[in-house]
Amino acid sequence: HVQLVESGGGLVQPGGSLRLSCAASAVTDAANCMAWFRQAPGKEREGIAALDSGGSTAYKESVKGRFTISKDNAKNTLYLQMNSLKVEDTAMYYCAADRLVRTGRELKVDEYSRWGQGTQVTVS
Repeated sequence: HVQLVESGGGLVQPGGSLRLSCAASAVTDAANCMAWFRQAPGKEREGIAALDSGGSTAYKESVKGRFTISKDNAKNTLYLQMNSLKVEDTAMYYCAADRLVRTGRELKVDEYSRWGQGTQVTVS
């Protein structure tokens, strides 16, 4: 099955940028949707960006215009370009994938069965 490994997190100042990567260990063609989630201490995990196999994207309102999700199929890698970072973007960021994500639920935690281990993003 697909294994996901995130990288690219780190410490950045407010207004800065980071690009997260999610490398898949197997072909992700069977995944109809891949997404980025984040979880801050004491808060629930939330979906922030999703990309389906047709190229459609979905974003959490608070990251629209600042974050961009993309995928390099040749490298089996999902990306999240994060610009204009804010202190409130500080969280552990997770990559997720599934082949049965229902339309309209692309940012819902319970739609995804495959998860990476996470990469920490700290904006301070």
